Amino acid sequence: MVKRMMFLGLAFLLFLSVQNKALAEKKEERSWRDETIYFIMVDRFHNGDKSNDFEVDLNDPLAYHGGDFKGIIEKLDYLSDLGVTAIWLTPVVKNETKGYHGYWTEDFYETEEHFGSKEDLKKLVKQAHDRDIKVIVDLVVNHTGYQHPWLVDAEKKDWFHPQMEIGNWDNQQEVENGWLAGLPDLNTENPETRKYLLDMAEYWIKETDIDGYRLDTVKHVPKDFWREFSDRVKQTKPGFYLIGEVWHNDPRYIADYNKAGIGSFVDYPLFNEMVRIFRQSGQSLSELNAVWERNKFYYKDPYTLGNFIDNHDNTRFVREVLLKQEDPEKRLKMALTYLYTAPGIPILYQGTEHMMDGAKDPDNRRMMDFSQNKNMEAFTAKLGKLRQKHPALRRGDYSMLVDQGGTAVFKRSYKDETLYMVYNNDKKKNTISFADKDLQDRKLVSLLNKDEIKVKKNKVDLTLDGEKVQIYSVQKADTQWMTYILACGLIVAAGIILYLLKRNKRS
Repeated sequence: MVKRMMFLGLAFLLFLSVQNKALAEKKEERSWRDETIYFIMVDRFHNGDKSNDFEVDLNDPLAYHGGDFKGIIEKLDYLSDLGVTAIWLTPVVKNETKGYHGYWTEDFYETEEHFGSKEDLKKLVKQAHDRDIKVIVDLVVNHTGYQHPWLVDAEKKDWFHPQMEIGNWDNQQEVENGWLAGLPDLNTENPETRKYLLDMAEYWIKETDIDGYRLDTVKHVPKDFWREFSDRVKQTKPGFYLIGEVWHNDPRYIADYNKAGIGSFVDYPLFNEMVRIFRQSGQSLSELNAVWERNKFYYKDPYTLGNFIDNHDNTRFVREVLLKQEDPEKRLKMALTYLYTAPGIPILYQGTEHMMDGAKDPDNRRMMDFSQNKNMEAFTAKLGKLRQKHPALRRGDYSMLVDQGGTAVFKRSYKDETLYMVYNNDKKKNTISFADKDLQDRKLVSLLNKDEIKVKKNKVDLTLDGEKVQIYSVQKADTQWMTYILACGLIVAAGIILYLLKRNKRS
């Protein structure tokens, strides 16, 4: 009898194992909407190779500070622990003097010597891939550096547009042909120039096996170039990701580049609203929902838009908070929670996870400090892991259930998973109530601290302290679990009784 029961138990465990394996095999194929991107300014991240530290001056915000490819390799495990699944690197090509940021190209086919060799870059990509981390490289095709050799090459005279500053930003021709900040503007209508740039883009994909390009200054380059560019890189590597920088506040203007083959964009309209709403308590969150409603209408796949609260071109979020005389830790936690739970791909700028401060460029490009705020790092890592664990945060639909003053409730559902994000953006404690059909006979369990909220039929009343946010998972109520366990027990008991009856008949 004991042996038979042990056999049945083992059989049951084997059944569960097979079921779990089958479920794992049924998992959907991963796509870019499932990624979490970490944005790295190569020179300002981590110094892993002292041998390339010539002209480095940590006291000069416009000089090289020593970050390099080897430094990023040394921090790949840090990034993995942070929940990062893709990294975006500022341009890696050779730049002219003081081009630490990478946007003043001197040679499109060589790596910047301060960063390391092509072999170092390939090693970085390989080791990132070994950790299931994708690599996106920033690419500039609109302009060169101020002193590019082509400027004094008579045969390359037609490779540039005539020197002209952009005077009227509403004139698209001026935007595309003018010299942005005095940078020599490449004439992509010239077949030779175009071929060179397309060949170059293909070269880096084949040479290093990168997974995507972040396209700089997209609106300054004609759409017909981007169509050809998109076709070329996607033929080179299927599934290659393109995320464009179209610095504009009108989603209609940005989304028009979808037709040119660019599938994703950094979402500046959302960035503007997130910073405005979360840098100061008391703000309504309604515009966040309004941005999403517009995104659904205008973009081919709004789930692949890049969401961000910090980057290298804008005042850091923490500085925006301090200017409003608010608590940066409370405000940043709320902003990060929205960043990681809203539709779209979160893009975390280096240092945000350590609550780094910074005013306008170049102050927002300080050398990374990995020890500044371990508590915020842990909170960010928790959000990163939650996003990977819960498909509803990556693929789920999105709606706003409560919009009352500074309080809000957002809902995301995907298949059999439902999550609620509850915000109290006021300084004072608030009671937030909402009803939803998916709450019937369920309970809410916090994914941030495991608190449980009882549901009365299909309604919830919960209280949140000021400037707090919670992420709740809908789970079966305890009574349902007891019923389930009781049913399982009855089935097992019935099996034992049947076995004993059969045994008695044989004897």
